[in-house]
Amino acid sequence: MTDTPTLPAVSREWHLASRPVGWPKPEDFSFVEAEVPQPGEGQVLVRNKYLSVDPYMRGRMSDAKSYVAPFELGKVMQGGAVGEVVASNAEGLSVGDHVLHFFGWREYAVVGAKSAVKVDPDAAPLSTYLGVLGMTGLTAYAGLLRTAAFKEGDTVFVSGAAGAVGGQVGQIARLKGASRVIGSAGSDEKVKLLKEEYGFDAAFNYKDGPVAQQLRAAAPDGIDVYFDNVGGDHLEAAIGSLNEGGRIAVCGMISVYNNTEPAPGPKNLARLIATRGRIEGFLVGDHYDLQPQFVQEVAPWVASGELKYRETVVEGIENNLEAFLGVLRGDNTGKMIVKL
Repeated sequence: MTDTPTLPAVSREWHLASRPVGWPKPEDFSFVEAEVPQPGEGQVLVRNKYLSVDPYMRGRMSDAKSYVAPFELGKVMQGGAVGEVVASNAEGLSVGDHVLHFFGWREYAVVGAKSAVKVDPDAAPLSTYLGVLGMTGLTAYAGLLRTAAFKEGDTVFVSGAAGAVGGQVGQIARLKGASRVIGSAGSDEKVKLLKEEYGFDAAFNYKDGPVAQQLRAAAPDGIDVYFDNVGGDHLEAAIGSLNEGGRIAVCGMISVYNNTEPAPGPKNLARLIATRGRIEGFLVGDHYDLQPQFVQEVAPWVASGELKYRETVVEGIENNLEAFLGVLRGDNTGKMIVKL
């Protein structure tokens, strides 16, 4: 039997109006009102409470062939979201339950019960299921431990280290016995956060000078692992400091996402021959088998305060686009969240 309380007539949502060239512009998007849909059999209607905006969404705005389908023009976009079930036509999910799903960029979403993950708002704040205990956290965990094959005693360098993924990578490395953890960030305030709150051994502002020089000063004995969120000069610097048998996990390359011409590659790739170094890209979707292990290990660290996290919260669905553009600019410290 469908459980349907009285609901608003319309839901506000963001559509992709045109495919951005270079930096996305407001006119590439439309903020529209749509009729609140009703759930069909096996579906629930969710009132979204928190939305995620992430750098990978920029790639979905292009129609270039990629690992995930592009956003469709003239249709509502998608992204991680946590919300409350307000109407249910599905077994196992009731009105009042909270779920994690991937139909963000809107106030109300019809979600198939099979693609909704029930979450407990009493166990952790709802927003954390989009960040430190969600896909963001799993990205950090899988990329460091599986792709980069981290081992105790490694020296680890993380770019974009004050971001949602980077901050967690550095802390997990520290908690699991790294000999030294180094991070780069884009402001002195973020550098201070990395060293004083997240426990990084060293950190630098990449705007203060050449990354390669600053990395050599922070890691005079070289690095064993580089977790790449930035690409460009950071990747080249990491290759230059890589120790024998070093590993590089490529999570993202935010420095080139809005380029209209291909960015030049690192000039020192030949150094990988001497160091027997390895570069490997990864997608979190290939590592969902680690989710139970990830939650079991990381949730207690979060609960005890051993692993700290930050969120940058933007209020209002009408500001969803500005929050996304803020991620591309690096405005956020930790996970960027939109609160509805």
